[in-house]
Amino acid sequence: MKQLQEELQALENNKELKQELEFKDALTRLMTEYGKVSRDVCEMLDHSYTAQKGGKKAINKDDGRKKRTLKVYKNPHTGEFVETRGGNNKKIQEWKAEHGNEEVVGWVVEERE
Repeated sequence: MKQLQEELQALENNKELKQELEFKDALTRLMTEYGKVSRDVCEMLDHSYTAQKGGKKAINKDDGRKKRTLKVYKNPHTGEFVETRGGNNKKIQEWKAEHGNEEVVGWVVEERE
């Protein structure tokens, strides 16, 4: 326990670490203020960043995650179409309960970004 307290004290007294944490906090505040994510900042500072990562992908600007693929389902029994990006769609869940997961997965007629 004493060793951990000493290590904690050493970290608290480390000027470089303090500066690093202050910089990170300031950068995070700026990113929030201007609606940017870390990928945006990396691309601004290093133009080769996008090329290194294999090009741009569809990104959700709110949290920086990749956008899910849009799937279009067609129910062959009713002719009804449903577009969804996730598996929690109410209509898809109803179809899966009625016809089974395997069958409904086969009803995907289109996938797009």
